[in-house]
Amino acid sequence: MIKTDVLKGPLITEKLDKAREKFRQYSFIVDRRATKHEVARAVEELFKVHVEGVRTHVARGKVKRVGRSMGKRPNFKKAIVTLKEGDKIELFEGGAA
Repeated sequence: MIKTDVLKGPLITEKLDKAREKFRQYSFIVDRRATKHEVARAVEELFKVHVEGVRTHVARGKVKRVGRSMGKRPNFKKAIVTLKEGDKIELFEGGAA
């Protein structure tokens, strides 16, 4: 897999913001077929950091209802990447652009 195909985008929530500050953990939405090794390699090459560990989880899509019709959001895979001490990804740190 190509490194740009592995990472689909950042995942930003308040809970993950606290994990980033306290444990140096960054989260991404990744391709469902991507392995932990592919995710680690893609993060290291794209952001020029050193990855210490990767945890992955397939989040099941929620069932939603609009009026009488029912639908389901798609399943997605997320990866939580722990970086070595001193490394950080500027994409998440951001300020006013």
